[in-house]
Amino acid sequence: MRISTMTMYNQSNTSMNRQQTEFLKISQQIASGKRIVNISDDPQAMTQAINIQQSKAVSGQYDQARIGVRNALSQEESVLNSVSDVYSRAKELLIQASSDTMSDADRASIASELEGAYQSLLGLANTRDGNGRYLFAGYQDDSPAFAAGADGAVQYVGNDQVRQQKIDGDRLVDVGHIGADIFDRVHSSANYLADAPLTNQGTLEFGNIAITDVDAAGFGDAFDIEFADNGGAMQYRVNGGAWEDYTDPMTVSLAGVAIELKGQPAAGDSLRVARGAENNTNIFRTFEKAMAVLDAPATDASSKATRANTLRTVMREFDNGLDNVLTTRAEVGASLNELDALDAIAGNRELAYEQALSQLVDLDYVEAASQYSVRMVGLQAAQKAFVDMKGMSLFNFL
Repeated sequence: MRISTMTMYNQSNTSMNRQQTEFLKISQQIASGKRIVNISDDPQAMTQAINIQQSKAVSGQYDQARIGVRNALSQEESVLNSVSDVYSRAKELLIQASSDTMSDADRASIASELEGAYQSLLGLANTRDGNGRYLFAGYQDDSPAFAAGADGAVQYVGNDQVRQQKIDGDRLVDVGHIGADIFDRVHSSANYLADAPLTNQGTLEFGNIAITDVDAAGFGDAFDIEFADNGGAMQYRVNGGAWEDYTDPMTVSLAGVAIELKGQPAAGDSLRVARGAENNTNIFRTFEKAMAVLDAPATDASSKATRANTLRTVMREFDNGLDNVLTTRAEVGASLNELDALDAIAGNRELAYEQALSQLVDLDYVEAASQYSVRMVGLQAAQKAFVDMKGMSLFNFL
């Protein structure tokens, strides 16, 4: 069998090219740090790696979503902290105004300071986030959450749905609260309030409201107390019941709730006792009532009693409002804790993704270095063989 010079040349050239290709491949792997440079290197492993990378990308999107939610909740918590300070200061001012040593001019000054707190609270209720969206307006976040109505009273004008965000595979959370839940509502278990109409003509004042028996029949129901002059004797009745003699002072009890009364009511006067959630729950209305009664001079015993009753009511309304804010802050804190927990879980999941991805595509540098040396020797040998083959010709012996 004869082997031509051309055949030997082609074989040597093919061997050298193959060795050079293998050498370049291991060089690319070392340079990139990846075992799989092209999908053809290991199609199955590369498919698995692509699936893992997609899962990582989704996890990264949830990470960004949690950052956005955390920023919004942190801002809300800061605003609610300021709201608590406003409520506390307003309560201090009302306690001062309740003192009999205060003059009408002093109370008018307190009303002016309450006006400043009122405007500050309105600004907090209409806070915007970093994107210019109103924080407490729900989905209608391009307009203020609170605005003055036709009667001049501030009311909630935002949307009743809380914005939501998906922060993990199956976890959808509320991004904060709507303003109505914070400034226009209280919990159903809020403290009892008494409400005496401004039309009362007597000097009747109410004091402490105490819960005496939570198991009493009808506990939690509102009740009305009416006063009338029956045969020259001042009497009262509860919820349209039998008339009883009124004495100053006295305590009236019904359905496990007792209220202290003092002063002399006039015929036709009345009083209503109900849970806080059944009375005024708009904190701006509370401010407005307080400012109105402090700005109006009390010229007689009846107007002084009306002022005292109104101040007691608004102070209890502030207490209920503050309790509601603190409850809301607790909910915000719980949501922030959940975000921290999800971040920790996501961190562990990210580490698992990285480990799985590394096992699939990352390069074993020890093995690669060994292969690099082998391929280099093979390439050099192929190149030397090619050079030597070129000198193998019969013409060199003629």
